[in-house]
Amino acid sequence: MNIIALDSSSGVAGAAIYSEGRIIGEYSLNHKMNHSRTLMCELEELAGRLSFELNTADAVAVARGPGSFTGLRIGVAAAKGLAMAIGRPMVMVPTLEGMACRYQGDSRLIVPMLDARRDQIYSGIYRFRGKESECLYDAEALSVTSQIERLNGLGGEAVLMGDGCDAFAREIEEQLKIPYMVAPVHMRYQSAAAVAVWAAEHFEPVPAEDAAPEYIRPSQAERVKNGG
Repeated sequence: MNIIALDSSSGVAGAAIYSEGRIIGEYSLNHKMNHSRTLMCELEELAGRLSFELNTADAVAVARGPGSFTGLRIGVAAAKGLAMAIGRPMVMVPTLEGMACRYQGDSRLIVPMLDARRDQIYSGIYRFRGKESECLYDAEALSVTSQIERLNGLGGEAVLMGDGCDAFAREIEEQLKIPYMVAPVHMRYQSAAAVAVWAAEHFEPVPAEDAAPEYIRPSQAERVKNGG
């Protein structure tokens, strides 16, 4: 199975190619949010260096959200355009589950946290038993204090991931009572390679024309329009 994967759901923009059970290449940038300029350039250069023909992919996978509204729109639109151009389906990967996949096989609580602005994070809580994952709390927008209270109630040990760890480092240090580790920087953020692996292991293709981001909460424009 060959899978092209894209992730621009937050500050990181990345592209990866999965082929026959391994990641054969990945590009990742975590410098400013110029995803509309960089994402497809990354994929094109990656495919060129690997001599990988994009139309040999079985599917195009993309992080569907939650995350940055702009980043999600760019990523899903790019993946959708590519999938339609090469006549392939898409696999819509939940952003937080894709991130958690980086710690597949780790028995600790895996807690991705993306900075959602407005004093909130997008976060879920997951646990692995081998390759199988268990979702203890699914992705939602909430305060970091609320998520910390959940973790304190669950007990055990935790691995925290994502740029929410950076944005709310003080709150985490002061309030989290269970043993925890903030993922090191090379494992902390989104990974297109992890999106590809999740897609291969949960292969549920959808027609490209049906693909849409999952925002979880209304955008700023929608809140203004509705008086919120």
